Amino acid sequence: MLVTFVSTKFKKMEQHNYNGALQKPVGSGFNASSTTQDVIKGIDLTGKTAIITGGDGGLGLEITRTLALAGATVIITARNTEKAKENLAGIPNVEVGALDLKDPVSIDSFSEIFLASERPLHMLINNAGVMWTPLQRDQRGFEGQFSTNHLGHFQLTTKLWNALKKANGARVVNVSSSAHHFSAVHFDDVNYNLRHYNKFEAYGQAKTANVLFTVELDKRAQSFGVRAYAVHPGLILSTNLGRHLTSEDFLALGMLHADGTPNIEAEAALKKIQKTKEQGAATTVWAATSPQLEKSGGVYLEDVEVAAYDPELGNSEVLEKNPAGKAGVASFALQAAAAQELWKMSEELTRVKFGI
Repeated sequence: MLVTFVSTKFKKMEQHNYNGALQKPVGSGFNASSTTQDVIKGIDLTGKTAIITGGDGGLGLEITRTLALAGATVIITARNTEKAKENLAGIPNVEVGALDLKDPVSIDSFSEIFLASERPLHMLINNAGVMWTPLQRDQRGFEGQFSTNHLGHFQLTTKLWNALKKANGARVVNVSSSAHHFSAVHFDDVNYNLRHYNKFEAYGQAKTANVLFTVELDKRAQSFGVRAYAVHPGLILSTNLGRHLTSEDFLALGMLHADGTPNIEAEAALKKIQKTKEQGAATTVWAATSPQLEKSGGVYLEDVEVAAYDPELGNSEVLEKNPAGKAGVASFALQAAAAQELWKMSEELTRVKFGI
């Protein structure tokens, strides 16, 4: 028996996940080993529309395949649309749109094309991202990881807001990471104009921004029937996100000894927690479709469950001892003041007002 995915309208609810108010496991029945096929079982997405950034490769491709085969129409965004079409060959119900998350003109263009179709948007999955890159800046001078992973998705969500409202039950899923523990958002110098650039800290800052955006978006959007979720997929070594790492980086992360030889113990520890793409994509699919989440939003998810919350769990100062990050969500990623400040700063940097 199929269960049609429907998100309840939240016209009178005034929930928020400030300071972890809603950050409590729901008893999903799934775990770290659960796959996309496990979580989509019994869910019919016929008539639903999803947009997935970076949906043509890595975890995005698995998410696209799962939602499309469950009946959804899936629009994926990519910088190279021809390559994307090749990667998506054989998957039904898929469309491809050109989008560069570091280019505000590209974001506006994609959004205008979709809005012109007058379709409601039931699922927006902000999945694309870059990780641990050397210092790069977009055309506005903004630091690349923050620009791609947060600001681009903030602007995209803003531009698609009317389509999300039209769905009468929509979800926004922001793919974060346990590496958000590496850094809070440094509002005094978010773009590294004054301080020394650290690729690990910059990635952590961007992933914390994903969580804070989720918290604030859910609070503001739920009265329109739109809920938001932040997701940690898990450690998936086959996605090639760490392609920018140097030997010095592997040394700093503890994957190499000082003499350059592999740290066998560190490698073994990572192998124990690594996931397949089907397992890594499962939490995102669950966030986008599961009826188990109808009554809560603004929460951080991992291992197909609402993550545990310990208010004492703060910033990791020792990256080299834990390259996979920490379990659970950091307290600084759920702070009300930080969520509100990030929202205001994001509007100022993108020059886009959300309009909620």
